[in-house]
Amino acid sequence: MLQVSLEDIPFNFVRLKSNYAVKAFDCGDRDLNDFILSHAAAFQKYLIAVNYACVDVADASKVLAYCSLANDKVAVSDFKDKAEFNRFRKKRGFPNEKRLKSYPAVKLCRLGVDVGVKGQNIGTSILNIIKSMFVIENKTGCRFLTVDAYLNAVPFYEKNGFRFMNAEDNDPHTRLMYYDLMDIVA
Repeated sequence: MLQVSLEDIPFNFVRLKSNYAVKAFDCGDRDLNDFILSHAAAFQKYLIAVNYACVDVADASKVLAYCSLANDKVAVSDFKDKAEFNRFRKKRGFPNEKRLKSYPAVKLCRLGVDVGVKGQNIGTSILNIIKSMFVIENKTGCRFLTVDAYLNAVPFYEKNGFRFMNAEDNDPHTRLMYYDLMDIVA
């Protein structure tokens, strides 16, 4: 558990137990609310994702924000062709002897902030916590954070240092984005 305080909102960032079910939460997105309230616990139970919540310090049952993480990779298949992937690798500074066909990443599967506390930088705080988890406590090797960002959330991720994986990504609902953890280390 990590205790954080933003202006008037002290919260604890906690890893949820597999049997924990969020009882009440509204981030303003029906699909995301449904996942958090109805499906997230099963994803953790079956080792598909790990769920975290920002809970109010005074009332731990009050979920202020929620996120889930899963393993991922940045691979050739994320780019339009091998040449674009090679340009990506060169730009990210991989030496020739480290030129793999994929690189380890963690996927930010879901991120939601309760409508009652939106606009108070909790989402950015969560991203910073996750970034530090994989730089300071990197237990298995992880170079990138990835997210399939809803189109309306793209500006939030760009503000937090995420870049587009593929310039030609035309998905009508999401954009594949990444954050290079070396941006913190370097």
